[in-house]
Amino acid sequence: MRKTFRGVLAGAVLMGTLGAVSPALAAEPDATAAQAPVTTDIKDRILAIKGMSLIEEKPYAGYRYFVLDYTQPIDHRHPWRGTFQQRLSILHKDVSRPTVFFTSGYHLSTRPGRSEPTALVDGNQVSLEYRYFTPSRPTPADWSKLDIKQAADDQHRVFTALKSIYSKKWLSTGGSKGGMTATYYERFHPRDMDGVVAYVAPNDVRNKEDRAYDRFFRTVSTRECRDRLNNLQREALVRRKPLLAKAEALAKENGSTFQTIGSVEKGFENTVLDFVWGFWQYSSEQECADVPVAKTATDDQIFDYIDAKSGFSSSSDQDLAAYTPYYYQAGTQLGAPQYEYPHLKGLLKWGPDYFQPRVYVPRDIPMKWQDGAMRDIDRWVRRDARQMMFVYGQNDPWGSERFAPARGARNDNHVYTVPGANHGARVAGLPADQQAAAVAQIQKWAGVAPAAVQADPAKAKRLTAYDAKLDRVEVNREHGLRP
Repeated sequence: MRKTFRGVLAGAVLMGTLGAVSPALAAEPDATAAQAPVTTDIKDRILAIKGMSLIEEKPYAGYRYFVLDYTQPIDHRHPWRGTFQQRLSILHKDVSRPTVFFTSGYHLSTRPGRSEPTALVDGNQVSLEYRYFTPSRPTPADWSKLDIKQAADDQHRVFTALKSIYSKKWLSTGGSKGGMTATYYERFHPRDMDGVVAYVAPNDVRNKEDRAYDRFFRTVSTRECRDRLNNLQREALVRRKPLLAKAEALAKENGSTFQTIGSVEKGFENTVLDFVWGFWQYSSEQECADVPVAKTATDDQIFDYIDAKSGFSSSSDQDLAAYTPYYYQAGTQLGAPQYEYPHLKGLLKWGPDYFQPRVYVPRDIPMKWQDGAMRDIDRWVRRDARQMMFVYGQNDPWGSERFAPARGARNDNHVYTVPGANHGARVAGLPADQQAAAVAQIQKWAGVAPAAVQADPAKAKRLTAYDAKLDRVEVNREHGLRP
């Protein structure tokens, strides 16, 4: 039976260049900033760090916000072999506050924003673009240097450079691939952070064993809702000819090409296969009533609804190019979740090997699977993880394979599941008692838990007021292909 590969969510960015090699890269980052007077402006202190340069400063009430470049080695194992500029941002509150290290695992948004942990602890936030997402990409790009250890070393160098300025407690966080990234960083540099809050982080330990996803789609929500989604997905393939014509017209209108995946029709089938997953990734059970009834829906209704949930442009060269680094990592280390489609038997044109990461990466980029990478991470999390919190959504397919951190009071690890939540699960969605316990724990790790909270965790609440601009959740709803 055919299975399909699942991809990841992010945004488009620009192309970077390779800088000249710096002798300072052979050692840890320069601590010049620590020698600056306490009264020195924070921007000057940051820019005193060797390799740090300012792209722009954006005003925001109550904060200073900087978008920066930092010179990183292409290969941390051989730092003399060249450098590249990695983009980061700093949302500066005060050096007396804790700092949250955030990464999406993809591109960097250059608009001021704060993650949930940052709002909970009223802290500073350092956000880092993941290596090889443009413009944080060496030129030329040696793709063999894109792996989870090199990325963790990127974070370690940034932390080491800034720790002399932001000397209070540090937490790391991220959602989906960002949650995975925070976990990998903790595995390779367990002494850097004082706590980790990883949201909706998949853990694909055995890449060829994906029965957990089959179980999810057999049991999620109600039978009525599952049937309604599956029937619409099937109907889209039954009506392949008229709907494909619409996809071709849309591609022509947008100037989209499909050389990497092979053809518009392959892209069409890919999008239809991703529809049900995309629904559960970003929609809710309450939306089942809005799903068009397969037999009575018009072609336009079926096409528009599937396009809204998974995006017919998502397999175009233009969309895929922005996420080549993710697909490369999925096919070399991270793994690619797959599941079966018994209700689509006889309607699919391509074999089970078609929907694999290799299909989404240009053929001139070599890829080789590294079988032990995720097993090493999983083993470490189960045995050695300390002060880590994992938050999952009950109805999120990406949570079908999840992390199980070491148990015991001395490990101080926690796993929460937000009832009814999708891929946007947050601590704020937990039942009141669990939410308070999680908030109290995060504030304790950050060293800012009020005395009342230390005495009674049930009294815990966020230390900042809600800010509609800073606390917005940026979600690209063009499609649900990528986490």
